Amino acid sequence: MAEINGLRQFRITIVTIVTIVTNLLIITRLINWCYTVFMKRATMTLPDDLAEAVENYLQAQEAPPALTTVVQASLREYLGKRGFLRVRRPLKIRPAKRGSGRSDVSLEHDLYLAGIRK
Repeated sequence: MAEINGLRQFRITIVTIVTIVTNLLIITRLINWCYTVFMKRATMTLPDDLAEAVENYLQAQEAPPALTTVVQASLREYLGKRGFLRVRRPLKIRPAKRGSGRSDVSLEHDLYLAGIRK
């Protein structure tokens, strides 16, 4: 009887592992699809001086970023300075001077947004 319980537990463990791996594959495919559909891809050739500068920069970092991150940050700065890229600003929400007059809006905001409470 102990052998049967052990085999059942082993089988359940294998099924669980297969399910997790299958889910990870699905998620990976979805992420790859998103990158392919929603992002532009580019192949770049760097001159020796730029390649060396980038390599030196990456080696100087305690936690080196990916090359993609460095290129994206450089493009954002370059295009932003020339007015071709909108500057991302954090959303600033300021409370109303007088308030809404209700004391439960912070707790019941979903009901107000759904129109259940007025």
